[in-house]
Amino acid sequence: MNRKAHWDEVYSNKSPLEVSWYQKEPALSLQLIENTGISTHAAIIDIGGGASILVDRLNERGYQHLAVLDISGNALAYAKKRLASAADHIEWFESDITVFQSPHQFDLWHDRAVFHFLTAATDRERYVETLQRTLKPGGHLIMAAFAIGGPSKCSGLDIVQYDAEKLLAELGSDFTLLEENSETHTTPSDKAQQFAYFRFVKEK
Repeated sequence: MNRKAHWDEVYSNKSPLEVSWYQKEPALSLQLIENTGISTHAAIIDIGGGASILVDRLNERGYQHLAVLDISGNALAYAKKRLASAADHIEWFESDITVFQSPHQFDLWHDRAVFHFLTAATDRERYVETLQRTLKPGGHLIMAAFAIGGPSKCSGLDIVQYDAEKLLAELGSDFTLLEENSETHTTPSDKAQQFAYFRFVKEK
């Protein structure tokens, strides 16, 4: 499957308000970011942020070094249009995360529902290699994925469900789990999806 073609088509055929992962407010992500205690000068990247409004909310809260990565240029275009002139102060990366080469490191990496799409072990290994290169030592990692017992597919694609033990086995010994939360996400079509959220620190 061509991942980029798939996600470009999704955002060509649907409004960001119609996709199953749409959130009116990314409340739990914002709470976990606040729990890290990072300053508004910290560099934050939202992986798969696409048309998410997380970047809007972080911008409103005064965070000054924001970046959004998405494989779909169509998704990024929605966000840029919505943010208008504020988009000029944000870094935008159109890339598959498994091959992303960041121009600099970040203090915080946020991923809501990208990693769980990587069903091939080689893709997960490349993701973690990118994460290791891109996140500073002492940096914060916030990840959300479908929980054990949650959906087994999304957007017509298979996913991998995670709990803390399973995710730590993928990330490796450099990451320490600090916080774990669960959330029932209600899709625009009124279906319930069980998510698990995790907050880690990268020790080195």
